[in-house]
Formats: sequence, structure tokens, C-alpha cells
Amino acid sequence: MSLPPLPALRVFEAAARHLSFTAAAAELGITQAAVSHQIKLLEGILGAPLFLRQPRGIALTVLGARLARPTTLAFDQLRDAFAEEARLARTLTISTFSSVAANWLAQRIGRFQMAHPDLAVRLDTSDQVVDFARSEVDVAIRHGSGAWPGLVAVKLFEMVYSPMLSPQRLADWGPLERPEQIIPLPWLDNMDPAWHAWLTQAGVDRGVCDTPPRPSLGSQVHEARAAMAGEGVALLSPRFFRFELATGLLVQPFEQVFGLGTDCWLVYPEARRNRPAIRQLRQFLLAEAAAG
Repeated sequence: MSLPPLPALRVFEAAARHLSFTAAAAELGITQAAVSHQIKLLEGILGAPLFLRQPRGIALTVLGARLARPTTLAFDQLRDAFAEEARLARTLTISTFSSVAANWLAQRIGRFQMAHPDLAVRLDTSDQVVDFARSEVDVAIRHGSGAWPGLVAVKLFEMVYSPMLSPQRLADWGPLERPEQIIPLPWLDNMDPAWHAWLTQAGVDRGVCDTPPRPSLGSQVHEARAAMAGEGVALLSPRFFRFELATGLLVQPFEQVFGLGTDCWLVYPEARRNRPAIRQLRQFLLAEAAAG
């Protein structure tokens, strides 16, 4: 048997729940005559009555009682599903790396939230690349070349780096006037290929850049904290540490900054290109990136 018309099922579900055609009509915003018409239509399809018409109201027949519960459960599931979709449409989940979250996005996303109070903005910080098909993440901010199949990639800014250290360590080890002077110093995360790429671009022979292995701290946030604590020299993005540089918590001894072939991108699936919340976020982040 094919599924009966949904309008008739909707009317039956409301009438069975209220045990009243009048209450069902009021809930659905239709007339009592329209309720009676839809119930008769459904009874005609089934070939049996669903309600017993009584002087003081209605009661479910055995067939009506048997169908009422699964019909109500089905409509409850539909209501829940559409309510969840509506909630998700009002939620904007942004995934990004800890360095971007802590040193750039966190200081800005509050302004976006205030400008869009109808949205619930959620920041998901992870150093793992998000799988949009397996998560509730709406957009992500990634480092890379911008080539991710199936994703829209909007460049926010170029990632450039320069060595930084604490003022005390600069006083201990300085003055540092040329990039090659950092070779004998303790580099934080010195096995990171970025160090060799930066030194090569600075004109330093990478063949003399061998230093004993040091712990990998996993993010610029941790490397910056270690550098401020005097643990060594960190290769950091000046854009992310303007406050620390301005307040003297960190010192950038060289003016040279070099890109390492990875920029910062806002990415999201092609199918979400025209979602209003994502368009609004894209415009906001591009303006913030352009402002510095």
C-alpha cells in the first residue's frame, strides 16, 4: 500500500492526539469541516473507520488506535529533524588551528557575533584537518596552498615568519644583526623544515644548520610561550604576535620575513557557497585580514 496523502495523515495525527476535531482544526489553522473531510478521505483509503463519533466527542477505533502511535512518532521525528536543521542554520561552527584561534581569530570573532546576534558562533579549535562530511563544522581556516578538491578556498592572508625570542635572551645572546647568528642558538622545534626554508631564503647556507634535536611543541602558541620563557628562538608569524612584540614580551631581531609556501585560507564545501551566514563571515574575515 502506498503512503496516504500527507495532509490527511497530518490531520489524523492531530485529531488522534487531541481526540477532538475542533482542537485539531485550531492547531492546524483549518476549519472543522476540513478536518472531517481529510479524515473521511483517509478512512476511504483504508476501507475502515478511524474514529467512533459519539455524542460527547470522538474515540479511536481499534484501527485508529493502532495507527495513531506510529503516526505521532513519525511526525515527532519530522518535527525534531526540521527543528535540528533550523538550529544548525542558526549555528556557525568554525574550525581552525590553535595558533590562528588564539592569536588572530579570538580577538575578532566577538565583533562578528555582536553584528549577527541571530547566529550562534562556535569556535572549534583543533590542529587536525576537519572532514566536513563527518562533522558539524561549517567552515574552517587552514594553512596550505588553497588546493582542496570540492572546497571553496578564500585566501585571507599570506603566512610569513621571522625568528623571535625573549628580550632577556636577546640580551644574553645578542646583539643579533644577521640571520646566520642564530645558527648556534637553541631553536624551538628545530626539526621543523620551516627553519631551513626560512634560513635558505635569508641567504644562510642550510648545510650548516644542523643542531641537536629539540622537542616539537606542535603550535606557534606553545612555541611563543616557550620563547617568552627564555627556552630558545621560535619561528613565528608577526601577524599573530603583534601584542607580544608591542609590549616587549617578544623581540623580532630581523626585519626579514619570508613565506614558506602556505597561506591562511577560509574553506568550506562548494554546496555551502551561498549560505547567508558563510557569506557574512567571509566578508567579515576578508575585511579583518585586509586591516591587518
